[in-house]
Amino acid sequence: MLLGDIKIRMIDGSEIDMSEFAGKVLTIVNVASKCGFTPQYAGLEALYQQYKDKGLVVLGVPCNQFGGQEPGSEEEIQQFCQSRFGVTFPMTAKVDVNGPQRHPLYQWLVERATDDAGDVQWNFEKFLVGRETQLLGRFRSLIKPEDPEFLQKLEAAL
Repeated sequence: MLLGDIKIRMIDGSEIDMSEFAGKVLTIVNVASKCGFTPQYAGLEALYQQYKDKGLVVLGVPCNQFGGQEPGSEEEIQQFCQSRFGVTFPMTAKVDVNGPQRHPLYQWLVERATDDAGDVQWNFEKFLVGRETQLLGRFRSLIKPEDPEFLQKLEAAL
């Protein structure tokens, strides 16, 4: 399966093909509103603002699989992200990132994470995808968006 063949429902209910992000650098992050890592929304938005004109897309993917930390509706999630963190980057509808109902996007990501294989471990795990739709890195939840190692890989991809 190619990344561009995957469809995903956005938080506003529309459906897009991942091919819409062709030629962009993607940071795909499973997010949650009631998590200790939720303040990373601010760093993700700052990254998006700093690098979107160079081709970065941050894609927030709400998920309620870790401690029930994303219990709200899409509307509640969107309202929280915009009012609390000023989020303007694209957000998807809630999906599963692990298990039998894993969304095809996360199936694609996890299958390619050969250096750090296995299921998504917690909220705010970041996958960096290059312009040629290659997985460039996987960064676990403790790695913040402003982490030097993450920024170095991101800037090199841009």
